[in-house]
Amino acid sequence: MSRIGKKPIVVPKGVTVQVDKGAVAVKGQKGELKLTNRPGVKVQLEGATLTVIAASEERKSRAMQGTTRALIANMIEGVSKGYERKLEIAGVGYEAALQGKTLVLKLGFNRPVRFAVPASVTIEVPNPTTLLVKGIDNQQVGAVAASIRKLRKPEPYKGKGIKYSDEVIKRKAGKAFASGGGG
Repeated sequence: MSRIGKKPIVVPKGVTVQVDKGAVAVKGQKGELKLTNRPGVKVQLEGATLTVIAASEERKSRAMQGTTRALIANMIEGVSKGYERKLEIAGVGYEAALQGKTLVLKLGFNRPVRFAVPASVTIEVPNPTTLLVKGIDNQQVGAVAASIRKLRKPEPYKGKGIKYSDEVIKRKAGKAFASGGGG
């Protein structure tokens, strides 16, 4: 049995959950999210507690129980608190600016990189070297942050690039010159 799947989900105040036969809809102060039920999984709402039950003892059904429970818990947290991912830009002349719905990044290329911000997330630029990706869908926030980071991954020699704020870049030594004649 799935250890995570067995845990009940407590629905906080201010969040409403609707369980239909084919989907679960979660509505809160920050927005609304919907999840289509996986086959082999049943979702039950009793008062302010949600439980996810595997329909059979098959391996796939038990695995989907844990996945569905985690997705619903993330949806509830998203509509009540929201998600945020912080990115940091390092490098001489590297910076970010927001122009309407487009993020303009100067990353050492011959022209600025333009990134269209999806409607499902918001991006804030508190200073030119910090980005905040915010939204109610954990998967969307993570995907957008990853695609921004992918534009210029941090490199291990000088540490230049875009990294997550909690990411640690292992630094490497540069070229080692041999002592002695030559050159």
